[in-house]
Amino acid sequence: MTFRSMTLPWQNRGGSLSPLKLIVFLALFAPGLWTLFGLLHGSLGPRPLTEAIHQTGLWAVRFLLISLAVSPLRRILHWPRLVLVRRMIGVAAFAYALSHLTLYAWDQAFDLSLVASEILRRLYLTIGFATLLLLAALAATSTDGMIRRLGGYRWRNLHSLVYAIGVLALVHYFMQSKLNVAEPVAAAGLFLWLMSYRLLGRLRPEGAVPAWALLLLAIGAGLASALGEALYYGLATGIDPRRVLAADWTWPFLARPCWVVLLAGLVLAGLAALRAQRRMGSGARLADAPA
Repeated sequence: MTFRSMTLPWQNRGGSLSPLKLIVFLALFAPGLWTLFGLLHGSLGPRPLTEAIHQTGLWAVRFLLISLAVSPLRRILHWPRLVLVRRMIGVAAFAYALSHLTLYAWDQAFDLSLVASEILRRLYLTIGFATLLLLAALAATSTDGMIRRLGGYRWRNLHSLVYAIGVLALVHYFMQSKLNVAEPVAAAGLFLWLMSYRLLGRLRPEGAVPAWALLLLAIGAGLASALGEALYYGLATGIDPRRVLAADWTWPFLARPCWVVLLAGLVLAGLAALRAQRRMGSGARLADAPA
């Protein structure tokens, strides 16, 4: 393929500018540039390198979840072109995960033998490294050329590993977070919502999941997040789970993981309801129109 025939990330396949792809492409760089700026200017706290490691890992998980959310959002919002940015976001998740490992190696003075021994010795690092390798495999096969070489069936089977990658990434996130697991709990709750939506979508191949089902899904994912967090703290630290559940009702409770998951799900259920109402209104107007 010559350079002239290559499609740049912000272009459509025909070579024209895609505003959607350009906006997403630039947005994917923003967290990394902000973290780099803070690292170079000492605004990341008393341990800037450790905070940079945390931020790149956090954004790797976030972009992984966002890439998984593209298909539900495409159906709920009836926005087919949203699928054009899914692979781009997935590659960004890999790039941030690779930066996460690179910064960790920097923190170890790039002593690669020490880094390797730590990965083998510490289970959460082993899981994180395995997640990175799997993400690398998906990123390397994310091009149209690789889809043609592998064939659609094999490519889809390979990229279905993204769900296992999501589980591994969350396990790594929980294990390295140690005591404060608010962010991992929220991420796990959103992942649960995404996987549940996928299951419901398979049961309804003829159309999007209805708003009432999304409402129940939001409530279920929020409750599961609350109970899961309480159970984790009870088992890991011995804190009475009732204290954790009580914190979910102590202001400002909207920042609690279960509320983050619930509110995200309610927003999507509301959007689905609005979309269905608009479609019904359009259908009614067409029915009333003169023949």
